Amino acid sequence: MESLSKRRLVIVSGRAHRELAESIANQLGVELAEPNLREFANGEIHCRFDASIRGSDVFIIQTHCSPVNDTLMEQLIMIDAAKRASAKRITAVCPNYGYARQDRKSMGREPITAKLVADMLQVAGADRVLSVDFHSGQIQGFFDVPVDHLVAAPVLEDYLKLHTNPHELVVVAPDAGRVKVAERYSQHLGCDLALVHKTRPRGTANVAEARHIVGDVEGRHCVLIDDMIDTAGTIVAACDLLKAHGASEIWVMATHAVFSPPAVERLQNAPVSRVIVTDTLPLNAERRFEKLEILSVAPIVANAIAAIFDDMSVSDIFGGENLS
Repeated sequence: MESLSKRRLVIVSGRAHRELAESIANQLGVELAEPNLREFANGEIHCRFDASIRGSDVFIIQTHCSPVNDTLMEQLIMIDAAKRASAKRITAVCPNYGYARQDRKSMGREPITAKLVADMLQVAGADRVLSVDFHSGQIQGFFDVPVDHLVAAPVLEDYLKLHTNPHELVVVAPDAGRVKVAERYSQHLGCDLALVHKTRPRGTANVAEARHIVGDVEGRHCVLIDDMIDTAGTIVAACDLLKAHGASEIWVMATHAVFSPPAVERLQNAPVSRVIVTDTLPLNAERRFEKLEILSVAPIVANAIAAIFDDMSVSDIFGGENLS
């Protein structure tokens, strides 16, 4: 008996950010498969795919947003359902990777939850993982399956090229950990680079003190670039310091707009002209404000999914600059 197998692409979305998943599916020209997610009376999640996915290349899209534990568990259950439905390959697409900030032990008796999440995704049945702008590149090493680390830089850089003058622009790293990323932006845009030196009081969370500026920002258009804005304490402290050092205009850019309270209030009152973020996380009306602009990462994620499905290189999409 002779048979010719036909490869089939299946895109599935959780309930965390269906709008982004639909945009990705539209870019790929496919319809979202229906996982029929629902809860039992006690809150346990149930999933059952509408149609057969046997032998399919399945991409399960779920960003880890608030409530993080629920959205993460929902993705794990969808992965398990796909595995037991005989999917040929399962890719966990996590536009925002949950628990990423706990990627090392900074004090005794602490967990490394970024590794824990990696273990759970693999045990559930994920054959590879795709995410956008990990909090730190070392998270890739927590996996024993292929990891495709995408960066939002092309989307953000295109925006800056369209709306700024590189001769007046200074890309600012909000802390030492983002210097490498900020330097890459400055090289691509042909502009200057500066650094905010900050300290974080030992044993605290969501508290940061901006102390010094390294670089010339007086009279310049400064753009702070970070991977995440949570409560906005770090970024607003950096903005205040830039303003005190004579910056003429300040913009803030970030991939993941977590916007936990009181982030919106802080950003509205900060000396910032624009806050530019991507749509890796859903933003309801309460977390939107006049200064905010949202750019889509759907084309980047869709291109990566297409490359994976066709067994092509994902890093070539970014010129090899997505690996750290």
